[in-house]
Amino acid sequence: MKGKDNIKKESLEKIKILFSEAAEQFPKNPSLSDRYVQLARKIAMKHKIKFPRELKRRFCKHCYAYLVPGKNCRVRIQKHRVIYFCEKCKNFMRFVLKK
Repeated sequence: MKGKDNIKKESLEKIKILFSEAAEQFPKNPSLSDRYVQLARKIAMKHKIKFPRELKRRFCKHCYAYLVPGKNCRVRIQKHRVIYFCEKCKNFMRFVLKK
């Protein structure tokens, strides 16, 4: 059991590193940032890891593009939701605001 926990922790660290690299590469090469997101998703699916909340909102659920508010996505607040609009695939993602 300790082995599985250890692997999951290491995988989560790899995912966080991939997202930090995606943030670093976005101004120079947005397609490379999208590739980093795809790699992070593959790792998460392989080891059955849920993304932390702050990472879930950094990529589009439909086209898996790395999102930067103001550059390639719009962020709006409406009633009790935060709405992200991906300008690459033209889809919305809605997240509930907690009290």
